[in-house]
Amino acid sequence: MELFFRIFGIITPVLVVSAIGFGYGRVINPDMRWINRLSTDVFFPALIFSAMASKDFHILEYLPLLVGSVALILGSGLLAWAVARLFHYNVAAFVPSMMFSNVANMGLPLTLFAFGPAMLPAAVSMFMLFSLIHFTLGIRICSPNTDIRGILRSPMLWAMMLGMAMSLAELALPTWLGGSLRMLGDAAIPIGLFALGVGFSTFRISNWSIGLVGAFLCPISGLLVAWPLIKILPLTPAMEGLLILYAALPPAVMNYIFAERYGQDPGLVSAIVVVGNIASLIFIPFALYLAL
Repeated sequence: MELFFRIFGIITPVLVVSAIGFGYGRVINPDMRWINRLSTDVFFPALIFSAMASKDFHILEYLPLLVGSVALILGSGLLAWAVARLFHYNVAAFVPSMMFSNVANMGLPLTLFAFGPAMLPAAVSMFMLFSLIHFTLGIRICSPNTDIRGILRSPMLWAMMLGMAMSLAELALPTWLGGSLRMLGDAAIPIGLFALGVGFSTFRISNWSIGLVGAFLCPISGLLVAWPLIKILPLTPAMEGLLILYAALPPAVMNYIFAERYGQDPGLVSAIVVVGNIASLIFIPFALYLAL
């Protein structure tokens, strides 16, 4: 019973903030493009850089976890590719939705509530890796002919690179600068959850059947890949829990944005994202039960 209340306490803040965003979106229908741009250009880069450049962050400590993350992404992609070929789904739309989960708007806050601030640098490292692969390999899957050199102008990429350089060089930020960046970074998680709720308020689902397949395949394939990894890789108990949690996360909203941008059946991806995030009410508590 104590574990039940702990899991409830972890999930509730995530759901409440997202629900407020959903309600606000239904009533006001705001244009969120500027706040989403602000999040990706300022708040999340500040969160990444301040976490990676802190004196307590040593990226090499998380190397087994990052290896597991790469295996998780690629393993989930292979399973999704097999399912897409079997049921004749659009591979370019279906496979990325199974590979790239909601590590930012859901993974980071769940990490904070479940494992505490001590594991946030590890979660930021995973977020960094997921984002890097999503904005390179993920775009290539969606649109093989797209020039991805534009990623070099991404503030998140520069935040990752500079933060990693400071971590490897064992340099620390001045207190005044570190505190300022942390203040900006602290805004990333609540604003991201609120924006997630607003985004769901505008989604329209046209294919429930594929949505249900994707909603269940994404966490199940992730957990199937993650389970042997925690037996093979030299992970600490907290890292094992984090890998299990991230394996069960629902598809990222960014999959829908990419599908719409590159013309890869956004209706199908919309169904997968919305139904997947609803189904996470089942899979996230189960993953937390395994992880804690």
